[in-house]
Amino acid sequence: MSDFHIVKKPTDWKSHDRSQARDALSETAGIADERQLDTAAERFQPSQDLLIAINVAIAARVPLLLTGEPGTGKTQVAWFLKHYFDIGLFEYQVRSMSQATDLRYDFDAVAYLRDAYLAQRLPTASDTTQKNKQQYAESDFDNSDPRSQPKYLKPGPLWNAYQHDGECLLLIDEIDKAPRDFPNDLLQELDQHRFAHPFHPNEFIQRKGAPPIILITSNGERRLPDAFLRRCIVHHISLTPELLSDIMKAWEHQFPKLDEACQAQALKRFQEVRAINRLSKKPGAAELLLWLSVLSAQNTTLDQLADGVNLEDLPALVCLIKDHADYKNL
Repeated sequence: MSDFHIVKKPTDWKSHDRSQARDALSETAGIADERQLDTAAERFQPSQDLLIAINVAIAARVPLLLTGEPGTGKTQVAWFLKHYFDIGLFEYQVRSMSQATDLRYDFDAVAYLRDAYLAQRLPTASDTTQKNKQQYAESDFDNSDPRSQPKYLKPGPLWNAYQHDGECLLLIDEIDKAPRDFPNDLLQELDQHRFAHPFHPNEFIQRKGAPPIILITSNGERRLPDAFLRRCIVHHISLTPELLSDIMKAWEHQFPKLDEACQAQALKRFQEVRAINRLSKKPGAAELLLWLSVLSAQNTTLDQLADGVNLEDLPALVCLIKDHADYKNL
């Protein structure tokens, strides 16, 4: 039986010590903080092949597209580079309804139409003085195109990266989630590092200094257009045994009760689970680290991970299996 002391089945609610239970709960409070991307950057272990791809992309100042299954550390590369160079980072999380314009800017059309309507009514309002009319006009409609005012038009991550003083990095995360036209709508930005101002004809938003380092990630859910791929350095991150071993060494402080033998055996059994082709969702590096942390908290022994133990009988298997139907495939 695994020793897991956080939540136990109460035998008698009257004698249940809630204070002691909260103490056990508080011991877990900080563990999630260490998994934050910014905090975890200093423990990131890039492979030699990944370092080559990073250096090539930076030397040529072209976008770096990282592909691979979830949990391989694609997004973490951005924070690694942020810490390595001590530069600014602008990020955009792509969603299923994302458009390229969202990356450039955000225009509050509702606020603009509301103020335009009020401005039309203002001269006839009986309770508005001429002084208030003048102040309203000067504060809200003193530009050639009122839509470009900061209260309506707000720069997006790409705009901010172009206008940033000094070196910076732009992360476009999980681009394969976006509609197919999204990557093609960014071709000029990737090539020329500029885009047209939405309301000022013949005016462009363009970089002040060096082009931002652009990092793009994809989980491979959708093939990206060839014209887009041609503008990128593409690198696929694979969860090799060597990479998994390096990741475990970097995070071994999170599973202090697992000695080297237990860690090695856990990695072996983890790879056996990943090797099952019938699984609808194979566990990745994130699941491995979570599993090791739980094994440590449970004081798991080497015997519980031995080769003779069936995969379905491994402790804390819930950390690795995400689809209930996959349990019968072990």
